[in-house]
Amino acid sequence: MARDQADLPDTEVPRELRHMNERDLQDTLDFAVHAAHEAGTLTLGYFNAATPHELKTDNTPVSVADRRAEELLRARIEAAYPAHGILGEEFGEKPAQCPARWILDPIDGTVSFLCGVPLYSILIGFEWHGQVLAGVIHLPALRETVYAARGLGCRWNGRPARVSDISDLSRARLLATSAKAMYAHGRGPAYERLRAACYVDRGWADAYGYALVATGRAEIVLDPVMSIWDTAPLVPILMEAGGTLTDWSGRPTHTAPEAIATNGRLFEAAMRLIRGE
Repeated sequence: MARDQADLPDTEVPRELRHMNERDLQDTLDFAVHAAHEAGTLTLGYFNAATPHELKTDNTPVSVADRRAEELLRARIEAAYPAHGILGEEFGEKPAQCPARWILDPIDGTVSFLCGVPLYSILIGFEWHGQVLAGVIHLPALRETVYAARGLGCRWNGRPARVSDISDLSRARLLATSAKAMYAHGRGPAYERLRAACYVDRGWADAYGYALVATGRAEIVLDPVMSIWDTAPLVPILMEAGGTLTDWSGRPTHTAPEAIATNGRLFEAAMRLIRGE
């Protein structure tokens, strides 16, 4: 795999990205973290409260908490950055008048949320000229926030966050949102090969799993189906923590309908098993 984009010197960062300076990016990240906390506080008012829901056309659930959280995030962004675009899971896209776009998942892990499982999160990504430069995973019920901006490092509740140094699959902790989904999307055999090689496997996934990898508490996450609002916020977080976030072919991207995260040291070994080598 090509070297991590987070390691590129400034001269190799695309020219069109360089004119957003470090202070601008830090301010943008600080805003995103604050907005995620506000939305998280709102969702806690509906958590473990028998909140009703309905099914969308893709058979995934949505509740008033999802919609109200996205409305709050949109209102905050529109007030602070009126020219910026917004793409959210529940209310679609507002076109941008500049190179900036916010990508929102107001509740990632709605099934967990509705079941009273505290592993749901608020996801915010900030895209500039098509590159995701900042991302936030906020877990309101756990009081954890993992966030990063390109070149500014990754932090977990204010302290630096780094991936683990495990370099042997036999010691790796593998996470997957749904084993059933692996088979439904044709990834069952690859999942089984990797699972057999790893130390343990658990179902701690959705964005929580990626937060665990970024903070050194797990090594690999597999997801056979993703949307851009699921993936985009994760990219700077995994990169700045020293890990990888790619599609199932190993290509770094935030637009693929699937994702694999690793702690970096296990990327090549994991991909060999994914490919069946």
